[in-house]
Amino acid sequence: MVIRNIIQNFVKLESSSGILLLFSGALALILSNSNFAEVFNYILHLKLFLGTNLPLFYKSIQHWINDGLMVIFFFTIGLEIKREFLEGELSMPSQAILPVIAAVGGMAVPAMFYLFFNINDPNTIRGWAIPSATDIAFSLGVLSLLGSRVPISLKIFLMALAIIDDLGAIIIIALFYSSNLDILSLFIVLFILFFLYQCNKKNIQNIWMYIFLGTLLWIFIQNSGIHATISGVLLAIFIPHERKQQSSLLTCAEEKLHPWVAYFIMPMFALANAGVYLGDVSLESLSDPIPLGVMTGLLFGKQIGVFFTTFLLIKFGYARLPSGSNWMQMFGVAVLTGIGFTMAMFINFLAFDSDVYINQAKIGILIASFISAVFGYILLKFSVKNS
Repeated sequence: MVIRNIIQNFVKLESSSGILLLFSGALALILSNSNFAEVFNYILHLKLFLGTNLPLFYKSIQHWINDGLMVIFFFTIGLEIKREFLEGELSMPSQAILPVIAAVGGMAVPAMFYLFFNINDPNTIRGWAIPSATDIAFSLGVLSLLGSRVPISLKIFLMALAIIDDLGAIIIIALFYSSNLDILSLFIVLFILFFLYQCNKKNIQNIWMYIFLGTLLWIFIQNSGIHATISGVLLAIFIPHERKQQSSLLTCAEEKLHPWVAYFIMPMFALANAGVYLGDVSLESLSDPIPLGVMTGLLFGKQIGVFFTTFLLIKFGYARLPSGSNWMQMFGVAVLTGIGFTMAMFINFLAFDSDVYINQAKIGILIASFISAVFGYILLKFSVKNS
């Protein structure tokens, strides 16, 4: 009963935050295409420093959001993933197999679509992971518009799938979007992780110890050449959690951080990164390899990868449909996974240095996410009426 309440609260929080995320993204687009575009861009690139002008602490507002606030976002995701594997929907193989395999299919097939259009261009091929990620807030937000007409089991399936999807994105970032590795910093990172392991082993409940070690981890992860956000995930792994405890350090941290992530950090990320000038967008520009790869990956790759893996698993008897759902609803959920806003935007900034490529990918993400949201909602609403 406690686990079910946590899931329901999670879904409710993510659903309502999706509206704020949509508003922030729309505001970024409006500002980027208005007379305030130059001022908006100037504010985003305004440099701020924390006590020193060293490069690590002297960043633009946009970089502080992407390399600072998003660490907290990834830390919270890490806590969610750990809890799910310890006691949630992913704790039992029989429950986990469907969303896990669906998530793998939903990451692999979109990447293939992108590579199909970009395989021969070494400059654009780095964006292959952009259409592989699902935005949990938007997807659950759309699903929640149908209220209790959609079974809770379907919402749990989508939540678990999106969490595995996030885990896959984190692994991709760590493996494929890290460069110029510094061996000394990596050794220091391993040393810090050893201390964190000892804290976890001794079940130390002092959050300030983890904040101190987490800050050191953030500093040396960046110096090592790995993206700063990975420090948030690594820290989350070592936050202690006992299944028999009603309130562990992990659950307390997750409950306190979730509202900040949902209602402040994610909207701020959308505001800082979703803006793109639309004056040059045309049908011809949408046929360029990057937007074409991103759009087909999210629109078709996601639904093909998710739906057909679940179809095969269920047909061969390895899993079963979420209770109270039907195949039309499963297809509608598969379409919703094509909403790739937050994580797709984040990978976009890691993949490309060129503003031209970044903007092309942004446009592809926005168009595909909008179509996926509308089409997925229509399918689900139709399936509810005819069930």
